[in-house]
Amino acid sequence: MLLSKVLWKIPDRAISHDTSPLTIYATSSISNNVKTVLGSGTQYANGFAVADIERSSLILCGKAFANSAIVKDALAAMTAPILSARGGLPVPGWIMSFGGSIVLLFALVEIMMSCTEIHNALLSIDCGAVISSKGSTVLFPTKASREQKLLTEPTGVIIVSSDSSGVIPSVCKLSPGQAAYHFLAGYHDGKFVPAYTRAPSPADPLALAISLFSHLKEDDTPAYLINAKHSGKYIGGNGLMKLLKLALSHDLPNKKTEGSRVQALQREVCSV
Repeated sequence: MLLSKVLWKIPDRAISHDTSPLTIYATSSISNNVKTVLGSGTQYANGFAVADIERSSLILCGKAFANSAIVKDALAAMTAPILSARGGLPVPGWIMSFGGSIVLLFALVEIMMSCTEIHNALLSIDCGAVISSKGSTVLFPTKASREQKLLTEPTGVIIVSSDSSGVIPSVCKLSPGQAAYHFLAGYHDGKFVPAYTRAPSPADPLALAISLFSHLKEDDTPAYLINAKHSGKYIGGNGLMKLLKLALSHDLPNKKTEGSRVQALQREVCSV
């Protein structure tokens, strides 16, 4: 499941002998013919990446090889079929170590980057994870002190949404079907980001949601929904951490005490 087991340097003559070869080409310039095909505009001025999934080939044009975001998005898309064939489920999420447990977290990149309080718990600042019956791992480890390795399966899944209307509670537990629905919708204040990613992907968002549903149901993994907003404002990193702790403590409000406890929780979160 490790990305390092998919990508490694090999002699040219050995490429055809590998069962799942992934070839990467880099070119420093873009020909006029290619520019004509792409059309006018400045969106390709700094380069672009072309992925041929059927041939497991990735072409980095212009300055794309120097843009880590472009390279990582392209590598994630290219390696997804290989990891899936090996029994893994590549997902656009983060893996965090929380209270000695491994947790899979789905949220918009903007929310994650703004919550610096949560960064210390993440195994990688970059989005991208793989889960399977053998364990879990991140695609791109960004912390020198944490080398890439296969971890245990997630003991919980957190989905972070944002809703200013108050319809979505501060925190609640989800069934596998509800978790798959919220993951597929990627709802954020009237807008939708299917499967919580804007990056190119060979996987259909619906197929990812169905696979997530199967994983949660088969392993009986608990899932929770957190609302990153209260009264129209983001609750911030400290508030999000408090909700994470509440969800993973398995001490969520029940029907009898829900009203008073949720109100108390909202006051506590908003006082941060």
